[in-house]
Amino acid sequence: MSLPTPRPGLVISYAYLWEREHRRGAEEGRKDRPCAIVAARQIVAGREMITVVPVTHTPPNDPADAIEIPAALKAHLGLDGLSSWIVVTETNDFLWPSPDLRPVPGTKPVRFEYGMLPPKFFARVRDKILQAHLRRTLTRVKRTE
Repeated sequence: MSLPTPRPGLVISYAYLWEREHRRGAEEGRKDRPCAIVAARQIVAGREMITVVPVTHTPPNDPADAIEIPAALKAHLGLDGLSSWIVVTETNDFLWPSPDLRPVPGTKPVRFEYGMLPPKFFARVRDKILQAHLRRTLTRVKRTE
């Protein structure tokens, strides 16, 4: 069981902590879910600060808040057949590796990653995150170990 190299576009299994849960005092995510790495930057002693956005089955109230994942891409990543969205208005930041990384359900040997988003799709996700930042609708939850 080895950890993947964190890089933008990689979809990992992670115990994501929603901003609304964090505001209520939660320190742990309630559910393990696929999350896309959108940034990985070197910081101290070989560790990296990672930024992820969550994947959810809940449709967004505002279409600007998320991007629907095409069915073919979900199948490629090994995700279920239900409609899913990548939320682009909130992130979790954490040091890699994190105790909140989770094995992808049902994988043998155990893996922590689903796979990579295609470059064009990742560029759409990145651009929507930047738009949310410019609209001041992007929130960040800094996780601790």
